[in-house]
Amino acid sequence: MAVTRNKKNTLVAKLVELFATAKSTVGATYTGLSVADLQELRAAARNSDVVIKVAKNRLIRVALSENDKFKTADTSLLTGQLIYAFSSVDEVAPAQVLAKFAKSHPELKLVAGFDGSGASLDTAMVTAIAELPTKDQLRGQLVSVIAAPLTGFLGVANGAQRGFAQVLSQRSEAL
Repeated sequence: MAVTRNKKNTLVAKLVELFATAKSTVGATYTGLSVADLQELRAAARNSDVVIKVAKNRLIRVALSENDKFKTADTSLLTGQLIYAFSSVDEVAPAQVLAKFAKSHPELKLVAGFDGSGASLDTAMVTAIAELPTKDQLRGQLVSVIAAPLTGFLGVANGAQRGFAQVLSQRSEAL
């Protein structure tokens, strides 16, 4: 059954909104995945604040052309059946969600993407982005780097007191 023009216009309007608010978008082939697999992917994406959409590439191109940032974006990689992941919260989340899902479902392959500024990303770039740490991981690394000198200083500062207490303890046992 063909999709009506009104439904297509509604979908394009939703896609334009998603592209306008997205910090990044990633497309991947999904041929061979079952409906249950796609539901599992959508659930994993929802947990990471990522929106999953399946749309014809022609409608994606129309949505991109309606947004000033994406008018010059290269859409040559958008071929075949693609599933798109959008995130307005985290730049690397769409690529990471799809890449993590692709590890257990080899039918899913990253194809292309777009960053928030409207630049096109090829497969190699999307794969590299998927391997980056998340914002929470980066924050944890930053805190540990900042805390390391303080932890070392406290260890040194307490070392003299601890040594003095051990000497007194051993001396009291000797008496």
